[in-house]
Amino acid sequence: MGLITLNRPKAMNALNDDLSQEVIGVLKAFDGDASIGAIVLTGSEKAFAAGADIREMHEKSFVDMFNENYFSAWDVISTIRKPIIAAVNGFALGGGCELAMLCDFIIAGSNAKFGQPEIKLGILPGIGGSQRLTRLVGRSLAMDLILTGRLIDAQEAKACGLVARVVPPEELLSVALDAADKIASYSYPAVLLAKEAVNRAEEVSLSEGVRHERRLFQAAFATSGQKEGMAAFLEKREAVFSGR
Repeated sequence: MGLITLNRPKAMNALNDDLSQEVIGVLKAFDGDASIGAIVLTGSEKAFAAGADIREMHEKSFVDMFNENYFSAWDVISTIRKPIIAAVNGFALGGGCELAMLCDFIIAGSNAKFGQPEIKLGILPGIGGSQRLTRLVGRSLAMDLILTGRLIDAQEAKACGLVARVVPPEELLSVALDAADKIASYSYPAVLLAKEAVNRAEEVSLSEGVRHERRLFQAAFATSGQKEGMAAFLEKREAVFSGR
């Protein structure tokens, strides 16, 4: 299990270029480390990430943003094959909310607040917020949050499908780490195949998605994990997966 903690306390973990490069570098390293089966990304009790770094952006022009392809570095997260859990306490706003949505699922402390308030700055989401939020919560609520800039609490976020679980803030990290450990205990190929299947559902028609899932399901029968998992079930014992 790999743990990444955002640590810019004076800026409430605002996302600047240095932070993005560091986080992405560690994610890629974890993805290539055979000893790590799942990853947890978290911030502080007050803020997962309160947004992108306004000080870094405010004087940039369109040409600056276009030439730098600003925010595009975060697209790398969608290529990470291992499951990533966002453990969110406090504020996850703007780029922080988008970073959480880039993860595979979100576990939130009951003190968490989510939102895309970029409209208050005269801009709009730029790390995929308009796209991922719409897919997760639906068009109407996405329009509401993006156009009004209002925030929602953890319970509303769970009710609308943005968040998978809500836990007491003091238990957040232990719950997220336990979830990562549980994922890492399973057959590594099966985990990767399952993540690929779920992600595919957002990209293709139902019939094509089902066909893709079926091929992945069939491919799982080429793994030692399938042999061990089914043998353990029939023998009424706990499975011990080798990671192959």
